[in-house]
This record gives sequence, structure tokens and C-alpha cells, in this order.
Amino acid sequence: MFDLKLTNASLADGRTGVDIGVSAGRIAAIEPRLEGEAAEVIDTEGQLVSAPFVDCHFHMDATLSLGLPRYNESGLLLEGIQIWGELKPLLTQEAVIERAMAYCDLAVSQGLLAIRTHVDICDDRLLGVEALLEVRRLVAPYIDLQLVAFPQDGYYRSPGAVELLNRALDMGVDVVGGIPHFERTMADGAASVEALCRIAADRNLLVDMHCDETDDPLSRHIETLTAQTQRLGLGGRVAGSHLTSMHSMDNYYVSKLLPLMAEAGVAAIANPNINIGIQGRHDSYPKRRGMTRIPEMLTYDITCAFGQDCMMDPWYSLGQADMLEVASMGLHVAQMTSRHAMRQCYAAVTTGPAKIMHLDGYGVEVGCKADMVLLQATNPIDAIRLKATRLAVIKSGRVISRTAPRLSALGLPGRPQRLDPSRVGPQA
Repeated sequence: MFDLKLTNASLADGRTGVDIGVSAGRIAAIEPRLEGEAAEVIDTEGQLVSAPFVDCHFHMDATLSLGLPRYNESGLLLEGIQIWGELKPLLTQEAVIERAMAYCDLAVSQGLLAIRTHVDICDDRLLGVEALLEVRRLVAPYIDLQLVAFPQDGYYRSPGAVELLNRALDMGVDVVGGIPHFERTMADGAASVEALCRIAADRNLLVDMHCDETDDPLSRHIETLTAQTQRLGLGGRVAGSHLTSMHSMDNYYVSKLLPLMAEAGVAAIANPNINIGIQGRHDSYPKRRGMTRIPEMLTYDITCAFGQDCMMDPWYSLGQADMLEVASMGLHVAQMTSRHAMRQCYAAVTTGPAKIMHLDGYGVEVGCKADMVLLQATNPIDAIRLKATRLAVIKSGRVISRTAPRLSALGLPGRPQRLDPSRVGPQA
């Protein structure tokens, strides 16, 4: 007797026509024709059952604050940081919680069930930290929320940030963050990387640094982060986020850097929507794309992910918690259009970020947590192409969100239908 059974499912690894049995919040069986009754049965009609989407780079303390206290008219990264600095003194804990909870509701409807969010610690009140710790408690039944202690104004550049970051970690923040390229000098940036990695090693924590989010090819803090990862034995626990300077580095230097990242076990998180929108702003033409070298990293088996980064905040006025939209942007910006590469883009919003976040029991395999999304598509490529409707979102074996299927042009429910040109062409 199963609590839930999904029948005739397609899986992201290419298996089709399988049944999935769920018991006690875990996947108990996956077989072509699964025997046994179930309290609830969902006929997937051959559509894709996927592990949930994962966003390992977001800023939930700022989400849905668009226009407060003013809009970013230039679209520049530095104006966004300036506006956020103007908003911070005006924040209330209640407002941050309210906006974050509204975002989490949207995320669940999109099948996004694990999020790593950076939280600004450069505020003597640590208001954002307290607010997101409360949000983490509230959403625990349906979202795995991981918090990064992020010194937005610089670990050394911002007065008090050294002490505030330690306080945030003492309060229960999960991950050590940093922003070395925002320090006053390259030397200060390198020193911040070393200090922050030492804190993570001493506390046995993960590391996720905003690293080289610039068009300057001489911003090479990722090299320092890689070296400190190797020196302190942090392999598999460190991620560099953005890494956009790499799109401007010469190929010889990158040919040295990528093997070092692979050897050290440093992961990479690109944020396609933001990187393509913010980077290259000082270029006329030709204009740089702005995203880091994900396809090349994958050839070195570096763990890669795509993050959403922002939604309706001082840096980005769009977004809808849709990781398929993020995967689509990454696919286009990186020109990852082969069948294999498109599947890699799907992995960049599922298995890749799950590995970076060290999510326990993630996946659609026997023994994994019964966290799944039923999509109105038959494979990962079509899921990206169609921005597939999330027909059902399942957490711990329980359906927590449903969305009606998108109708085809012929008005038929279910999968998109092949159109008959004689029925939709010009009429006499």
C-alpha cells in the first residue's frame, strides 16, 4: 500500500512508462508496472516527473522591493547597490518577511522547492538576518531554505562587517559569503577571501562568494578562492557566484584557471538573466554577453548551476520564480543548443544546484525524498522550450500545488497537439 502512486511517467534521465510509488515521504519504488494499491493515484499520461527545481543564488531580503525608495534608471549594478543602501535603513522585519513569504508562495507554484538566498549582514540591526531566519522556519515544511551571510558593502570595506558576519553565523546562518571585487583594493579582496574561507573551515560551513562580478579581466579573485579552497581542504564545499570577469579573460589564462578549479572542487554559479542584463554596460559594439564560461567549465566536470539572483528588486525589475525561464536564458546566452547541452541547462537548475547546496535525498530514485514536479512536457528539452506548466508539485509525498494544463490551439487539454494547417489557415 503506497501513500501516492504516479503512473506512466517519463523521467529526466530518459526512462519512460514508469510508475513511482511513495511511502512515508520517500520514493519506495520505481518500476514499469508497479503492483500495489495507493491512497492517491496520479496518471501522468506519459509526462515528465522531475526532481524539484533548485535556485542556489537569490536575494530574498530584497525581493519584491522594486521602486523602493526609487527605481534603478541606469540599470547598472552599482546603482542597484546604491538604492539598496538607501532602502536598508527603511526596512522593517515585518515587511521583509511579508515580501519573502509572497515570493515563497510563488516559488512553490513553480516547483521551486530549494533556495539558497544571500542575506545582507552590513546592517548593525541584522534585521534581514532575523527576518529570513523566521522565513526559513515558516517555510520549512515546503521549501529547503539555505542562508548565506553576505557582506554586501564589503567584508573589510564596510565598518563592523567582520563582527556582524560572525554574529550572523552564530545566529544560525548556514553559509559564508563574500564580495572580494567590491573591496577597496585587489589586495583587500584577496585578504577577504582568505579570511572568509578560514572562518568556513573553522566552523565546518559551506562557502558561496560573489566573485568577480565585473567586466574587468584583471579581477581574478576566483584564482584566490580556488587556492584557498585547496589549501584549507574545502573541496566540494565552495562555490564562486557570477564569475563574469571570466568572459573577458584571455583564453590562455582561462586554460590555466579551469583545471585548477576542477582540481580544487570549486563550483560555479552563473546568473544568466542578471549577467546578460548588467554586464557589458560600458561597451558600445561589439558588446560582451556577460555570462561566465559555463560550457567550458562543464568539459572539466566542474559542477555548474544557473541562479535567478533577483526578482523585482533594485537590480532586476522582472522575474517570476521560474527556473525554466532561467535555464532558457542560460541556454541562449551560452549558445548551448545541442541536445546534450540543453539537457545540461536543465541539470543547471536541478541536479547541479542541489549538489552545490548539499541537499540530502534529492532526486527521483528509490530512497530519495518524495519531492517531485509533474510537468506538462515529456522531456527536459521540451520543458525548457515550453516553459512547461507545473501540473502538480509534490513535497514529502503530498501534492501541495496544482495548475490546470495549458490548452493547445485546438482547445484540447493535455500535451500540445500537432496543428492541422487546414484548420488554422486563412479561411475563404
